[in-house]
Amino acid sequence: MLAVEPGKTGPLLRSIGARLPTPKAILVVSPHWETQTPRVGNLARQRVIHDFGGFPRELYELDYPAAGSPELAERVAVLLRDAGLHAQTDDGWGLDHGAWVPLRYLYPQADIPVVQLSLQAHQPPAYHYRIGQLLAPLAKEGILLVGSGSFTHNLRELRRSDPDSDSAPHTIEFLQWFLTQMQAGNLEALLDYRHAAPHSVRTHPTDEHLLTLFFAMGAADDWTQLVHLDSGSTYHSLRMDAFAFGVQSSILADLPAAA
Repeated sequence: MLAVEPGKTGPLLRSIGARLPTPKAILVVSPHWETQTPRVGNLARQRVIHDFGGFPRELYELDYPAAGSPELAERVAVLLRDAGLHAQTDDGWGLDHGAWVPLRYLYPQADIPVVQLSLQAHQPPAYHYRIGQLLAPLAKEGILLVGSGSFTHNLRELRRSDPDSDSAPHTIEFLQWFLTQMQAGNLEALLDYRHAAPHSVRTHPTDEHLLTLFFAMGAADDWTQLVHLDSGSTYHSLRMDAFAFGVQSSILADLPAAA
């Protein structure tokens, strides 16, 4: 519903897109394309996937007519294959809502080529951190690497009738633990968040929506240089905090929701 209910997150994403240097292309990992081994979308022209059901009709009418980049897709696949991974390009997907919804706010003109990389949800955080590390050279070539997910994602606890209700206390505790470990540079604890963080299983009954955070951390030139962008909670227990990692993250530090 973020696509039609921007709340605080939509304007925040728009501000981020306006502040960042314009990328040559975008590589996005979403929790909604899960495969056993890495797949890289290589369409020349993207297609939007409305991969959900039972929502208002207006959502199914939204589009994001961005170009793809077969060249970037092949470059991503080669970087992963060179590290011993069985990575392949794939023309059978497109952009699912984990990709096109935030991109509609970040770059509403859809004038930047986009490539989507699949997620291996059966793999641990350390694997996704490593994927980010392998693809980090792309950032030096002007590619924006985006991990799209949800900082908390227990849909059973949402108060759908009250989108502006106060944050659930357990989600705040979960967030504060992450911020403390990030500020301490404690990568080992973060990668073991499932056992170490309070309320980890409650906030993520399955953790595919958080694995993309570790991809983004790994892709940064220095993940310990970070900006946390707090957009609060929606429906009581759904948090969509944003993080910028790396030496250039400081250009976002004075945004209203930064910490």
